[in-house]
Amino acid sequence: MRPDWKRDAFAGTLSAGTISLSDIVSALSFALDLTEDARPGHAVRSCLLGMRIGTELGLPDQQLSSLYYALLLKDIGCSCNANLLCEMVGGDDRRIKRSVKLEDWRYPSISGLKLLWEHAGAGEAILMKSKRVLSLAMRRRRFRNELVRLRCECGVKVGRKIGLPEASVEAISSLDEHWDGRGYPERLRGEAIPILARIINLAQCLDLFSSENGTAAAMRSISARSGSWFDPELVRVARALSQQNRLWEFYGSGMERKVVLGLEPGMIVRADDAQIDRIAEAFADVVDAKSPFTYAHLLGVRDAAMHIARQIGMSGERLNLVYRASLLHDLGKLRVPNSILDKPGKLDFMEWQVVREHPGLSGEILSRIRPFQELARVVGEHHEKLDGSGYPGGLKGDQLSIESRIVAVADVYGALLEDRSYRPGRSRAAALLSMKESVPGKLDAECYEALAASSASGLPFARRDSSHVHRDMYG
Repeated sequence: MRPDWKRDAFAGTLSAGTISLSDIVSALSFALDLTEDARPGHAVRSCLLGMRIGTELGLPDQQLSSLYYALLLKDIGCSCNANLLCEMVGGDDRRIKRSVKLEDWRYPSISGLKLLWEHAGAGEAILMKSKRVLSLAMRRRRFRNELVRLRCECGVKVGRKIGLPEASVEAISSLDEHWDGRGYPERLRGEAIPILARIINLAQCLDLFSSENGTAAAMRSISARSGSWFDPELVRVARALSQQNRLWEFYGSGMERKVVLGLEPGMIVRADDAQIDRIAEAFADVVDAKSPFTYAHLLGVRDAAMHIARQIGMSGERLNLVYRASLLHDLGKLRVPNSILDKPGKLDFMEWQVVREHPGLSGEILSRIRPFQELARVVGEHHEKLDGSGYPGGLKGDQLSIESRIVAVADVYGALLEDRSYRPGRSRAAALLSMKESVPGKLDAECYEALAASSASGLPFARRDSSHVHRDMYG
């Protein structure tokens, strides 16, 4: 049975009710942008556009609130299909995700074939690549439906875990449905598609089309797809807002998130400790879902980190910091393609550089939330080593906080227990023995001894199937 981590009342910078939910969610939406290879801020810009359309329609505040959070978290399930997509195309799942959203897959096209040829079968011989592309082209609707259905199922599960309104969850589940009934996964038609989903689909495509070719081209694209992809009435509203210079106001200004925070309908929702923890746990699920080898990795790191922290006498604010850092430290992994995460062999130099960027990305995402600055620092340091041989900053010794050291030890331990794409997991004893070689040079001795004591007492560190790619000295 998993331990129930009841922590002390939180006092300090993250006191209950002092942070707006929109501040947290809008910042974490930048992590979701990584899964789709979208230009940073995609979800926030989609929210800016979608809220203007919803407001113009005269939706009541309760419905607008559901729309607001659904827009920011619309891609909450998108990491779940990354591995399947990587296997299908034999290439970079993130790059093809970005490209497929711009293509009309309802009908065969030269542009679609060119897209598949560009992204599928990376490194394969011409004959194998040709067979893969042909198979993808012939089965494009079935493959697309399978990928979207998986995304929807995960999005619904994670959305409910966060505590989103059911209208938001329903909208996230249906955002790939098309007005003409040729969307995914249920082939809903017309007004059978929830109105919030119709708005989200239009808003996200406006941003995607604009990011590629500019706002004028985006308006032409949605007009061309009016009645097929999009609700004609929503297209009419978007065009009217654009003509009145109200749709694109502040778009591309760099101030979009600030503006979006001011668009939250009704009273500002404040997040208490329990809600912050649910969000952290939900985003840990999002990260772990990216690869079949990372099932529950972050929950395992959380368990180990909390045992270490308790063992060394930590409590209160510091314990809460460890709890959240252990769950959120791998947010940046959402930027790593599955062709790297699940690679069975050794990473080349460029692949390794991509992996090394993830701690900094995790910290950068969390640093957007002003009260989370210390959390961002701890998260960004989880691959640093005491002797300065870690990354990304080469920090050493006293430069590393005790919380960073705890998460680092717990993360290494979790990785060693888990199966990887290139090796099987180890027993607890073997994992601890391997880690001992790096104590105290690289890993903190006190944290290691606390972990060893907890493990020896039989506390429940579950062995998990995982290839959490710790491509460092433990590879």
